[in-house]
Amino acid sequence: MWKYKDLLKQLVKRDIKLKYRRSFLGYLWSVLNPLFIMLIMTVVFSNMFKRNIENFPVYLFTGQLMFNFMNQSTHQAINAITSNAPLLKKTYVPKYIFPISKITSGLIDYFFSLGAMIIVMLITRSKFSLYQLLFPFVVLQLYIFSLGLGLFLAQANVFFRDIQYIYNAVTTAWLYLTPIFYPLDSLSKPLAEKIINFNPMYFYINQFRALIYQNTLPLNIDLIRGWIAAIVMLFLGIWSFKKNQDKFILYI
Repeated sequence: MWKYKDLLKQLVKRDIKLKYRRSFLGYLWSVLNPLFIMLIMTVVFSNMFKRNIENFPVYLFTGQLMFNFMNQSTHQAINAITSNAPLLKKTYVPKYIFPISKITSGLIDYFFSLGAMIIVMLITRSKFSLYQLLFPFVVLQLYIFSLGLGLFLAQANVFFRDIQYIYNAVTTAWLYLTPIFYPLDSLSKPLAEKIINFNPMYFYINQFRALIYQNTLPLNIDLIRGWIAAIVMLFLGIWSFKKNQDKFILYI
């Protein structure tokens, strides 16, 4: 990783520049886009859920921000190997560098989007506290989890190109099974228990909300489960990628 840090830096810069190329608003769109989405979702869902959720815009934004980072970065990582086939065929480049660059560029977009969250918190007169400064520790967990998932998806997509379409359906279901725009207590007890115990995004969103929305420390159980999910997914991604990377050239 350290040996190819300059290459990683250039790939991340390329991804960010390509995303905002020919955009009139440029990087400002990283702030405005989540604001527009939050506004639309607030209008749509506030009538159904706002009565049970205090400061619904911030509640929504804290969940949306975390899920969007995972969702968008892993979707970009799926095609990280296949889209760089010409380069891989011409010269030796460590193959893992491409999905890592996609997840990292998604992380940079996430930090841009934090500006939108701060704007929402100021408008809604949310309370600020020192606990909120601990959010990078939650983001680090999600980055590691997304990195492992991105590596797994990238190698799987080389052999099975339908992975990207299946993953679209999976993330759609994942979105609605994560309490982003509704309170967990609105679900049946059996379903809520499954989400609490088996949905990794719940671990990270719940920690992030504790710091930003509730101004308190996350629950220890969420912290432990978040790290376990991140490390397990990272090892799964590294193992599957390392096992199959020598075969990539035959399929790209």
